[in-house]
Amino acid sequence: MDSGQYEFGGYRLDAQSRTLFREGDHVALPPKVAELLAALVQAAGKALTREHLLRLLWRDTVVEEGSLTSHISMLRKALGKGPEGEEFIETLPKRGYRFVASVNRSEPRGSDRGVERVMLVVLPFENFTAGERYDYFSDGLTEEMITELARLSPERLGVIARTSAMQFKSTAKGAAQIGSELGVSHVLEGSVRRAGERVRITAQLIRVSDESHLWAESYERGLHDVLEVQAEVSRAVAREIQIKLTPHEKERLDPDKTRTVNPQAHELYLRGRHFWNRRTEDGIRKSIECFEGALRHDPSLAVAYDGISDAHTMLACRGMTPAVESFHKAKAAARQAVRMEPELGEGYATLAHVRLHDWDWVGLENEFQRAVQLDRGYAIAHYWYAEYLMAMGRTEEALGRVRHSWELDPLNSVINASVGMIHYLAHDYDGALIALRRGLEIDPTHYVSHLRVGLVCLQKELAHEAVDAMRQAVRHSGGSTEALAGLAQAHAVAGDTPAMEKIVKELGDSGRRYVSPYNVARVYGAIGDRQRALDWLERAYQEHNPDLIELTREPSFASLRADVKFGELVERIGWQSAIPE
Repeated sequence: MDSGQYEFGGYRLDAQSRTLFREGDHVALPPKVAELLAALVQAAGKALTREHLLRLLWRDTVVEEGSLTSHISMLRKALGKGPEGEEFIETLPKRGYRFVASVNRSEPRGSDRGVERVMLVVLPFENFTAGERYDYFSDGLTEEMITELARLSPERLGVIARTSAMQFKSTAKGAAQIGSELGVSHVLEGSVRRAGERVRITAQLIRVSDESHLWAESYERGLHDVLEVQAEVSRAVAREIQIKLTPHEKERLDPDKTRTVNPQAHELYLRGRHFWNRRTEDGIRKSIECFEGALRHDPSLAVAYDGISDAHTMLACRGMTPAVESFHKAKAAARQAVRMEPELGEGYATLAHVRLHDWDWVGLENEFQRAVQLDRGYAIAHYWYAEYLMAMGRTEEALGRVRHSWELDPLNSVINASVGMIHYLAHDYDGALIALRRGLEIDPTHYVSHLRVGLVCLQKELAHEAVDAMRQAVRHSGGSTEALAGLAQAHAVAGDTPAMEKIVKELGDSGRRYVSPYNVARVYGAIGDRQRALDWLERAYQEHNPDLIELTREPSFASLRADVKFGELVERIGWQSAIPE
């Protein structure tokens, strides 16, 4: 395998690991996109036919040419333009593609590795305790280990986020293959075995390039000493990959200062995160019960308050509950979390997120900045910040921030759907489809991705494709009101007014199920029924609907923007000057 380093336009490609760096920072690429880049760069200046690239990338699979076209598009999006605004890849009509940037090749130098930002994935710790009922404990330990390591030295160490790491649970893939798929240089793997109030944890650090084991250790402790084990592993990882810890980090990881945990509270907290990560209404409500139970055992557990806030915010943002009461609970819990633990990045992120959807604008950006400074590896916080930037009309900044979110968590269908939504609100519909389809490759059952594909197809005037996508959203969501409203919108744009009116009537008669008025407003906005759209938006305002932060960017409301009532609504939400564009 070619072990050379290729430099072009501010980038450096490590051909062996298929790892791309931009000015020293790792740029995450999906595996096939990374292979495509390596093939084009290694043949720089030479034409590669479509047939050759299809054989090279999909050796044992028959795929359509559209797959290659979409991967070329993903690669162009990732690279952007060159220093002088030039393209890196030239399309040769009816032939193929050619990499046209100037490329310099060199052999890797040992000293290079000392200055690069190391990328690490923490694989799901294996549960060696009898029965699957303890998976929540091993999964929770994995998540906490990811959070701990991501806080070490963000400039020198990047840590792949939880959801992407969880794709490799119980995998038979080796370190080299995982490294290639995620673009990481190191892998941390381990196992957990519980026996009563004792826990045995093993961990080992593997270098991807030669699959050598750099360090391994076993720990047997009481459940109240779990945080001490996490600190010990963090110190060992920092030592092995030569990260110089700041005095603050040394103090935080000092074994004499690592606090013990209440085992019952910690266990209930892990259960709560296990349920919350399901993202279903039932799971979110169960998570609140667990977090509240944890606080009964340990009223000082800041992360449990953070969990309660996340859960109530999610219920409101997914249209499962009216927003006013949920946001009141979410904001109070988040503020309690940061009061108890002023350096809890997740707490600041959660507080900023709920304040964003509660239209609490004063000083909000400072809170987002504080969150990402304290925990730069918290992928979803970068997406929430991108939502704020998009609401402020700062489109390019929003796109850059959400791209960083994806780089931290590339195999997360939720993050890919979020990237797609930011591109949709930026009116970059091709970019949105790339991200959404990438997410559906990871999880074909993710209803939000199908829903957003439908929204994008409507803007691309592909009404029948939109109807198909919305039907998938309804099926995979179990008939959520959000997905049904999306299907009504698609039928309306497709000209099937009776089907649209039938669904809207069913939503109105849904009784105990909450229906977001914003989603109904989007149905009428999409067909230019200004009065009914404005009536439903007014209802959304009265309910303090969280989706109204998208109001000035949502394409379905384009026909309303010249209306005086629309402008008044925008000002009441808090945009005092001109509508952001």
